[in-house]
Amino acid sequence: MTTLKKRSSPRSKRHQPRGLTILYEDDHILVVDKASGLLTVSNAKVRDRTAYFALNNYVRKGNAKSRKRIYIVHRLDRDTSGVLVFAKSETHKRFLQDKWSGFSKKYFAVIQGSLTEKEGIISSYLAENAVHKMYAVEDPKKGKLAKTGYKILRESKHYSLLEIDLHTGRKNQIRVHFADAGCPVVGDKVYGEPTKGIKRLALHAGTINILHPHTKQQVTFEARLPAYFNALLNR
Repeated sequence: MTTLKKRSSPRSKRHQPRGLTILYEDDHILVVDKASGLLTVSNAKVRDRTAYFALNNYVRKGNAKSRKRIYIVHRLDRDTSGVLVFAKSETHKRFLQDKWSGFSKKYFAVIQGSLTEKEGIISSYLAENAVHKMYAVEDPKKGKLAKTGYKILRESKHYSLLEIDLHTGRKNQIRVHFADAGCPVVGDKVYGEPTKGIKRLALHAGTINILHPHTKQQVTFEARLPAYFNALLNR
């Protein structure tokens, strides 16, 4: 396994994408650390304040006529920070997406309270309602299997820091699973409860291990744990 570092070639500061830290770039992929609060792609209300828009502008260096572009491989929720991978060709995008479920992804989260079991796997079937909110169902015919592995790294009086391994990639599965366990992710306004003084959702995509679409070598990308997570536990 290889951990790739930032490309050493200089970049124009003028076109540096806001809300994104470039972790690695070559002629085939672009890997960034996305800030919390930034959409991966546009929605009905937001068109250009997205990671996709900013990175397309970055690779084109502001030249609207440039044929360079990036391709979306996967997404992170607006309020989730961390590692986000883009491809630089349709071929490499398809390669990564076809193998995506087999790649290992590690997340970190601060949850409210503490879990009885300090390490384990949460498993349930998840379905989506009319307002696009996920919820657990008992009938496997009505939902998709979601499995979330976790390990408690640190606990304080009110919060716990978890290392999370995704065994499946269902929408919002981390947030739903810990909310259902009675310990929602801190700052989760959808599946938890608003808490005074909380600045952001405490969920971070920390590392991802993939096959490089060109070299076919196993590579790992890592986004440093936000300082805010430890600040929560030090309160």
